[in-house]
Amino acid sequence: MKSVAIVTDSNSGISRELANELGIFVLPMSFTVNGRVYYEGIDLTQESFFEKLKEKETAVSTSQPSVMEVQSLWAKVLKEYKSIVYIPMSSGLSASCETASALAEDYGGRVQVVNNHRISVTQYQSVRDALTLANAGYSALQIRRKLESESFESSIYIMVDTLHYLKRGGRITPAAAMIGSVLHLKPVLQIQGDKLDSYAKCRGEKMARRTMLDAVRKDTESRFASYAEKGELIYHYSWSYTDHPENIKGWEQEICKEFSLSSIEGAPLALSICCHIGPGALAVTCSHIVQP
Repeated sequence: MKSVAIVTDSNSGISRELANELGIFVLPMSFTVNGRVYYEGIDLTQESFFEKLKEKETAVSTSQPSVMEVQSLWAKVLKEYKSIVYIPMSSGLSASCETASALAEDYGGRVQVVNNHRISVTQYQSVRDALTLANAGYSALQIRRKLESESFESSIYIMVDTLHYLKRGGRITPAAAMIGSVLHLKPVLQIQGDKLDSYAKCRGEKMARRTMLDAVRKDTESRFASYAEKGELIYHYSWSYTDHPENIKGWEQEICKEFSLSSIEGAPLALSICCHIGPGALAVTCSHIVQP
């Protein structure tokens, strides 16, 4: 029997194909669109999601995985592995982490649920870190403790292209959305830990991009400074977006130039974020790389 399995949910942005390549397991998140339930990565792709989201009368809601879905996947994995490290989305953004932690109490320590405080590309980085630790011989409990000790060591900054979806979700008032549209405002949101918060209001996309890059540089020079002082390989930068992958090439080049990188990778933002911010968004992330 194999030792430690890494399991996450599709809020990490990890597709089934990539999961197979990495040797991990992914629980698909469910979305209700106009009363019908879809599963991310199974019968709901990024493309089909945005087609539905752009329809005027579309009602989209998210829900945490059911107890049966979680336990079914764990049971399948535990037939092959001695233990599981389960990395769900941030406990501050969904009750799925709390539910999973309660369920894990019945597994005698074989399932370790990481209260990760991350989502999307930074959650994906935690999966990579977990794989690194597992390959270094860490137990499931040791991996959970290590990831939780550094769970807040990441940032996501997102430029929102349109205010329509923030208004539709009740996050801003119709009047604020109208004024913002007239002034060509591009809000920059941030995720550091448990919340999706406002960071800055920028006049135009150029200013919004500059604001995001400056915010990441500030984090690397302040919040992550102690790692640099130790001489550690500390940063994993990545880009992200909602739809419009054609916008990524220029954004990728900007990030590489700003931080003197030869290359950078990324992935689409999780659909659970996309349903609140809509199409056309760009993001940049920075995470500390966990060291064995």
